[in-house]
Amino acid sequence: MRHPAPLAAVLASVACAALAVSVTGCSKPKGATNAEQILTVTLTDVQMKTLDSGLTASGLLAARDEVAISTELNGYRVAEILVDQGATVAKGQALARLDDTLLKSQIAQGEASVAAQIANTQRAEAEAQRVAGLDNIGILPQEQIDERRIAARTAHAQLQSAKAQLADLKIREGLMVIRAPVAGRVLDRTIRLGDVASPAAVMYRMAKDGVVELNAEVPETSLSVARTGDKAQVVLADGTSVTGVVRLVSTQIDQATKLGHVRVTLPVRADIRPGGFARAIFNGRGVQVPVVPEKAVQFDSNGASLMVVDAAAHVHRVNVKTAQRANGFVALAEGPPAGTRVVLGGGSFLLDGDHVRIEGEPAR
Repeated sequence: MRHPAPLAAVLASVACAALAVSVTGCSKPKGATNAEQILTVTLTDVQMKTLDSGLTASGLLAARDEVAISTELNGYRVAEILVDQGATVAKGQALARLDDTLLKSQIAQGEASVAAQIANTQRAEAEAQRVAGLDNIGILPQEQIDERRIAARTAHAQLQSAKAQLADLKIREGLMVIRAPVAGRVLDRTIRLGDVASPAAVMYRMAKDGVVELNAEVPETSLSVARTGDKAQVVLADGTSVTGVVRLVSTQIDQATKLGHVRVTLPVRADIRPGGFARAIFNGRGVQVPVVPEKAVQFDSNGASLMVVDAAAHVHRVNVKTAQRANGFVALAEGPPAGTRVVLGGGSFLLDGDHVRIEGEPAR
């Protein structure tokens, strides 16, 4: 007959068996924990970009300097039109010509009048010379002597008047041809053949040097974004984009609309026409700055930071200072240089020094 084992020995055997089972069940192959902690992340680079200010404004195109052309003459009919709208002309180029038939006749009469007055003046001067030195000696009455001298002075005055009238006609002759006062593009022609010229009637309108500007209307709260000399992308009605330069920012705000005006000078092109509609996207001074996508930046109690990935696929927290934001990007006032690889997604789950797996690259 077998005797039962002592109770203490039995309990000790059971405890040892349970401990062995527990240790065996909790253990894992070496390296399994590290593999589970490696996260897969998406990367992006610190890039150099020109961030626009986020300000878009629209308005009408207008000539920077519009010149109205008329005539100083009155009563002459338009005989010939030499230039039509849309033409590019040089300073002094003939635009139109008035009918000078009547003026030529008047000039001929004026020239004849001057010739007659020259003859009268010569005769009066000769008469005055004959009485020179005969004052108060009794040969001729003093009254006749004075009359001859007065006649000579009168003849001189009449000659000067005739010459002035002829000069006026000559000036009119030069004004019979309407000329461009400046170089530029002809925007509009309002005269027709047969029209009677008048100083009050505008014959042509021109854009000086062909320069056209966008008169953009900007809200009062955003007016400070645009500065003189800044570049702006201007999109025309047909979708064409050109680069303009801010020439003028208005110094006052419209009391009714609370809008200010920004004048953007555009390049001289045939497809940029005054009166058209366009919109401008202001991009500050066009300076490139280091930027990253907004979602790459993390914020906590220590401020803004990026998770930078080194060549060994380890991450390192780098504190940064951010600047303006636009189009999903944020500028870095202080931070890593362009070309640095940073974590785009998943950075909030990482700690400084973690090893990561880069999406699209083999594991390291």
